[in-house]
Formats: sequence, structure tokens, C-alpha cells
Amino acid sequence: MSPDDRRTALIEATLPLLLEHGRTVTSKQIAEAACVAEGTIFRVFDSKDDLVTAALDHAFALEPFLEDLRAVEQAESLRHMLAKLVTLLQIRFRGIFELMTAVGIVGPPKAHRHTEHHREEASAIMADLLAPYEHELAVPVGELVHITRLLTFSGSHPHISEGRILTTDEIVTTVLDGLRSKES
Repeated sequence: MSPDDRRTALIEATLPLLLEHGRTVTSKQIAEAACVAEGTIFRVFDSKDDLVTAALDHAFALEPFLEDLRAVEQAESLRHMLAKLVTLLQIRFRGIFELMTAVGIVGPPKAHRHTEHHREEASAIMADLLAPYEHELAVPVGELVHITRLLTFSGSHPHISEGRILTTDEIVTTVLDGLRSKES
């Protein structure tokens, strides 16, 4: 196994252990999960903390999410397209929130705090996917993306939502139809 492959295997073995044990995960547990000798970890990383940092960096990287967005195919309707995007956003947000809680951090690692260009790229991809439905909107597509991301973020965060995570359908319905009764 190449050093890069070994590094990736150790990072991938560490992530579920961080969710289960937080920062108290041991190098022995990581080695067992990765099916390597414990000393192998220290030939690839200087310390367990360096491995944990690399695993967090990997989890926070936005590139896989951008790839998922790029793979979205057009949907038959605005509602279905928005549901696809909200689902991807929820998977991303909830995974990050769960990991942050498990390891006891309140924000992303420093390396991931200033990824404005990635957020802009994600917004642009979503806007492109929603552009065919622009004629159905009362606001510009960019505004729909912004509102959808905000509601999905807050509705997927266990503390902001007071433990009542919004479903994809609740988010899509709120964004597209609002909360006013149909009788009004």
C-alpha cells in the first residue's frame, strides 16, 4: 500500500471512531479498525492528534460535496429539484454537526473557515440546477438558493432547531409554499 493510500485508509478508519468515541479514541482502536499494526499510524502521522486533525480536515473538505452537487441530474419539477438539493445539504450539514458534537468543537477547523470560494461555487452549481425553473419563482434563483441553504442549515442543526430537525419536505414546502394557510 502506498503511503498516500495508507494515510487515506487511516483517515477513513478514524472518522467513524471519532463519531463513536470523540477525541478519546485510541490509536489501538484506530489500528484495529484500519487492520494495521498500531506502529503503522506513527509511520504515517507524527501523533494520534495529527491523525485526528487530518480526519477532521477530510470530513470538512467541501470538494466531495461539490462533486455530489455536480452529479445531480435535472428533475421533473422545481419541487423535486429543490428536494434533491436539500437532501444533499442535510446530509452534509448533519454529518458535520454530528462530528463537531462528538469531538467537542463549535466551529470548523481553521483551515476550513475561509472557504468562501467553495460556498460560492456550491451556490453557483445549485443556481444552475434551479435555473430551468426560474419562471416559476417570485425571487431570483440566487435568492432561492440563499434562503434554502439558510433554512436547511438551521433546520438541520440539533441545537438551533431545538432537537426537532426539519424534514426535506418541511423545508421544501416552507421555501416554496410558505406557512400561510391556503384559505388566507
